Amino acid sequence: MSIQDLWFDPSLCFIGGGWVDPASGQTLDLIDPSNGELICQVARGDADDIDQAVSAAQAALGGPWGRMTAAERGRVLAKIGQLVQSNAEVLARLEALDVGKPLTQARADVAALARYLEFYGGAADKLHGQTIPYLDGYTVYTLREPHGVTGHIIPWNYPMQIIGRSVGAALAMGNAAVLKPAEEACLTALAFADLARQAGLPEGVLNVVTGLGAEAGAALSGHAGVNHVSFTGSVGVGKLVQRQASENIVPVTLELGGKSPQLVFDDADIDAALPFLVNAGVQNAGQTCSASSRILVQRGVFDEVLDRMAARYGDLQVGPALQDLDVGPLISARQKKTVENFLSQGASLEKAAEGQIIADAPAGGHYVAPTLFAGVSPNHVLAQDEIFGPVQVVIPFDDEAEALSIANGTKFGLVASVWSSNGARQMRLAKALRSGQVFLNNYGAGGGVELPFGGTGQSGHGREKGFEALYGFSTLKTVAALHG
Repeated sequence: MSIQDLWFDPSLCFIGGGWVDPASGQTLDLIDPSNGELICQVARGDADDIDQAVSAAQAALGGPWGRMTAAERGRVLAKIGQLVQSNAEVLARLEALDVGKPLTQARADVAALARYLEFYGGAADKLHGQTIPYLDGYTVYTLREPHGVTGHIIPWNYPMQIIGRSVGAALAMGNAAVLKPAEEACLTALAFADLARQAGLPEGVLNVVTGLGAEAGAALSGHAGVNHVSFTGSVGVGKLVQRQASENIVPVTLELGGKSPQLVFDDADIDAALPFLVNAGVQNAGQTCSASSRILVQRGVFDEVLDRMAARYGDLQVGPALQDLDVGPLISARQKKTVENFLSQGASLEKAAEGQIIADAPAGGHYVAPTLFAGVSPNHVLAQDEIFGPVQVVIPFDDEAEALSIANGTKFGLVASVWSSNGARQMRLAKALRSGQVFLNNYGAGGGVELPFGGTGQSGHGREKGFEALYGFSTLKTVAALHG
């Protein structure tokens, strides 16, 4: 994929159904994580562009989109999904180039985006209200209605997947959306907007403004014309987004990351667990909110699990995204520096294994070797803070009570996994783990667009994916008719 092959101009914003210059006339450099070189320039949108986009979305709600039936909305989403599938390889190469993830992973993200659109296209006319038995002479029922204009601020690690689960659900409910992708990776968001236009999505229903978080992002989360804000990203920025949205008293969905554990008991099927133990920590170079960065292992199998994980780490190869190795680069030089700082704090720990950066990896790429630490204290910074890099710690425990205490011993609560053949233990821990998702003898369940996703504690609040996302992107109205 060459940037010259793009069918749209990335230096423009997509507003009101067309491509427009940013109000400032300024651009930002988009850098290739695999080599540190310039990919292209993208629009540096600001508050003026966000204001224009919100106005376009409001106008769309008063136009054909606002009058469209749920079934018709579903057909439009399905058609966008078909165009995503038709352009799958181009989108995958764009995502790999932009984010730095191996091509195989980028292809999986395209498939997920198409599946989200298929799911929400089919679900659009299947979210029903209720009738409520009440006093004699009354008929009472509820309606699910769109919020209106929804703002979506998405991160750089999974642009296509998060567009699918966030924007897809919002549009299925009849909202009109303004999307602010991360400035580090926004090409597939722009491509998606143009595919939606080709599919017949009415003007103004989807608007994409690229730019800095402190400028365009802040303007969107604090805009008085936005009726709901969805944010995925860091805890610090999530707090800021929530404060800004609170000025307008609008609901906010926050997905802020985690420090997700996998609990391996001595009766676990270790052969089945091993691929999940490693892959869930190094996928997308560990830049995944639900990454499994803590592996808790019962002492009876600790040495075996550690040795077998270390062997897998030794085989991991790191290199440019389009070479499609096990691990790609980190998104930016800044993120590389952050991860290296964490690694330096683990200098006194036992380093059980490292992956290998290939010899001919470009010198300007943002590469960090995947690193596995052993016997780490549950209170160590590497076991407490989200690193957002390919770093895992293996922590021993004696019994179920200690495992649960360690697993619940961080400020996060996004995903957890239990590996055990004891069914009673599985059920006890599924209830006791403070986590938005718990997987028993697996991790991630293959992504599962149907499965509600979100966190507890500082992993955020609200739920994406599945029907729960439709509830979040709608408001409930109660109608009480007195007819005697």
